[in-house]
Amino acid sequence: MAFVVTDNCILCKYTDCVAVCPADAFYEGPNFLVINPDDCIDCDLCPVECPADAIYQEDEVPEDQKDFIELNAELSKHWPRITEVKPPLEDAKKWDGISDKIQYLDTDLDE
Repeated sequence: MAFVVTDNCILCKYTDCVAVCPADAFYEGPNFLVINPDDCIDCDLCPVECPADAIYQEDEVPEDQKDFIELNAELSKHWPRITEVKPPLEDAKKWDGISDKIQYLDTDLDE
């Protein structure tokens, strides 16, 4: 089973999780990260590194965020792999903890 990045990553995009991922399973969009379920080796290192607490085991994703399971799988097919830590988005602290940010998700595939 894979890990899933959920709503609270949107507009924050902390990349601490990327540094600890031995499988390079993270992919980067304009304002969100996703995990490719085929790459993820279920090592459990990334959730504890996420300052936004946005990463869950697939079977523990909150009911109101289940859509993120498919979203991670789909977007990871199109976005570039990220393997190095980058600074979070400029307003990350402001957005961290705000719920229901899905409307702000930028799925631009040209990034």
